[in-house]
Amino acid sequence: MSAQQHNSPGSLPVLGQSIPYDRFLDCVHCGLCTASCPTYVETGNENDGPRGRIYLMRAVVDGRLQLTPAVQGHLDSCLDCRSCETACPSGVQYGRLLEPFRVEMQQTPAAKQAANNWFHRWILYGLFPWRNRLRWALLPARLLQSLGLDKLLRNSGLTRLLPAKIQRLHNQLPRLRPSEPPLPAFLPAIGQRRAKVGLFIGCVADAMFRHVHWATARVLQQNGCDVVIPAAQSCCGAIHYHSGAAEPAVSLMHQNAAAFADQQLDAIVVNVAGCGSMLKDYGHIAEELQHNTTDPHNKTLSSASDFAAKVMDIHEFLMKLGPVRPSGHISAVVAIQDACHLQHAQKIRQQPRDLLNMIPGITLKNIAEAELCCGAAGTYNLTQPDMADRLGTRKLDCLLDAEPDVIVSGNAGCSLQLQAHLQQRGLTTCVLHPIELLDLSYRNQPLVLG
Repeated sequence: MSAQQHNSPGSLPVLGQSIPYDRFLDCVHCGLCTASCPTYVETGNENDGPRGRIYLMRAVVDGRLQLTPAVQGHLDSCLDCRSCETACPSGVQYGRLLEPFRVEMQQTPAAKQAANNWFHRWILYGLFPWRNRLRWALLPARLLQSLGLDKLLRNSGLTRLLPAKIQRLHNQLPRLRPSEPPLPAFLPAIGQRRAKVGLFIGCVADAMFRHVHWATARVLQQNGCDVVIPAAQSCCGAIHYHSGAAEPAVSLMHQNAAAFADQQLDAIVVNVAGCGSMLKDYGHIAEELQHNTTDPHNKTLSSASDFAAKVMDIHEFLMKLGPVRPSGHISAVVAIQDACHLQHAQKIRQQPRDLLNMIPGITLKNIAEAELCCGAAGTYNLTQPDMADRLGTRKLDCLLDAEPDVIVSGNAGCSLQLQAHLQQRGLTTCVLHPIELLDLSYRNQPLVLG
């Protein structure tokens, strides 16, 4: 039964029409999820925990509660990290409640007006989802960093004259690596061919972490994979979807499904946890977004479901394939930061550890509160800066307690968040993707710290 069907005759249209009402009833309000919720742990407010947010959404759907700014504030403060799903004994699909509810919430006239601002138009939607635009936009930053002028600007206080969100973008910018060439359309397997895979490169990840894509491609080649990199692929759509822009999200989903179609791929490999979670949910999301978009022939749902069925995280894919054992020695203490959309949304936690433990010389350390989000959560650290900073500080404290030489994380957003907090403390601890270490070991290259 849908939420709208649940309402009494003659009642006003309410939110939650795309959500089967039974999903709300799965929650038995036991509260076992609260200790794993980052915002609840920080605030102690029941409305800032999964149980409280489900109660708020259901009350709005039932017509017992209006969507006031206070209610929306509690829902907006959720990181959508899915930690509650890992903790829940009843199998509540919290993401499949919150995400479509947020989409409908952002379709209200007040929300549309609030989102009609320069930041959404020019940065969130006009820049971030387009990798080439973002690479061009980063050129001045690369130049300033290479000349050492970025520190001068920061120390002079001139950056305080910028709008608050632009200041934050500047403060979140890591030390950018030298620009690498684009990946070719095809890279052949090394040795016996074992699989043919597509590599998803996304938007922000390709603009800022292209070196990770190159490392991923080389590791796949070393493991006997032909690697296909379609030029027509685009942003995964998470930036639009999580901010309630349904039509652009559907357009990007369709574009990605078409880009990888007819390639006869064994898998579509992704090395960014947030993108991987979004890509794997394409089928569910397309079904939900039918209520908010025009797709009369259901073409998007069919192609999105077929695409999602082939998506695999790089760690997941390698362990399923059976990785070639690396031989290069890397002497380093490595602390692992489990990205939320890897360990909770995709249920991938052991595979990165298994791969890292294959590298000779690595000492791998787990950390306290590994289930809690670092505060990045896509664009959350821009839209909810105070909570993002509190969680970033908390996460970095746990990581530094392990006294690592290297911090690893399988998500670009987490890496940006951790590097920003390290930079604020004047620390130079390396933050790498696990696949970067594996790539170094395959190539017998040394790890350069600092």
